[in-house]
Amino acid sequence: MNTINFDLDTTVNLAGVELKNPVMTASGTFGSGEEYSEFVDLNRLGAVVTKGVANVPWPGNPAPRIAETYGGMMNAIGLQNPGIKVFCRRDIPFLKKFDTKIIVNVCGKTTEDYLEVVERLAEEPVDLLEINISCPNVKEGGIAFGQDPKSAEHITREVKKHAKQPVIMKLSPNVTSIAEMAKAVEAGGADVISLINTLTGMKIDIHRQTFAVANKTGGVSGPAIRPIAVRMVYEAAQAVKVPLIGMGGITCGEDALEFILAGASAVSVGTANFYNPSATIEVAEGIEAYMRQHKTEHFRDLIGLVK
Repeated sequence: MNTINFDLDTTVNLAGVELKNPVMTASGTFGSGEEYSEFVDLNRLGAVVTKGVANVPWPGNPAPRIAETYGGMMNAIGLQNPGIKVFCRRDIPFLKKFDTKIIVNVCGKTTEDYLEVVERLAEEPVDLLEINISCPNVKEGGIAFGQDPKSAEHITREVKKHAKQPVIMKLSPNVTSIAEMAKAVEAGGADVISLINTLTGMKIDIHRQTFAVANKTGGVSGPAIRPIAVRMVYEAAQAVKVPLIGMGGITCGEDALEFILAGASAVSVGTANFYNPSATIEVAEGIEAYMRQHKTEHFRDLIGLVK
């Protein structure tokens, strides 16, 4: 096959923030960047999405917190994190050394918790905020913010009032209609939507005759959930106008391109990082190879091609 010699334009614009390529890390699978920096050249990523950050340190759930499942894994970490003060002092200065965009994932237990972090980050040199309303282990009034359209729209609107950076709302797949949830956060003012977070699952250790994780349930991720994630990204893309970041079981360029053709403007690589630290770079290279093969000069021309 003849190779086509032209300059590839892999840039993508998310709410006014230009990424050099559409590949980023999925929150909670890459630390805050430093942990993977000896394996991955962070300069080659479109963005680094940090682990969830709360207003105060969270200890997380009791161990065991991770279990292997067929085609993936299950986690119930409980968003353990050192809190916003340590994050701003330690992690942001480290990430600023690299030519990549910084997306901070924000978690909380109440609206006020989220707003405290969002206001603190308004003073920091970060590019976008990803608001985690969809962790199956973090609930208010017995239901995650991301499972009720009115709650999701309300918290989006409140965050937007206080945020200096563009806001990404991260959706839960544990809902009846992902399109309805996407419309709700768009109505609340979301600049970008990311999906999907983990699916709630359970694993029983038959030898110990107990739950595989102490929390009883956990978030299932990895290749086994990818077809569900692609379907949800497609449904969201048909329902809203804002850009989407697709994730869920991406291990290579081909996987990522399913999300892109379904309507995602960018993709996040998560579980694959645990067993292949180079996964993000391989995904970026795979997308470039596909663009050359299909004589596509501009990445944006691939977004949502499959109707």
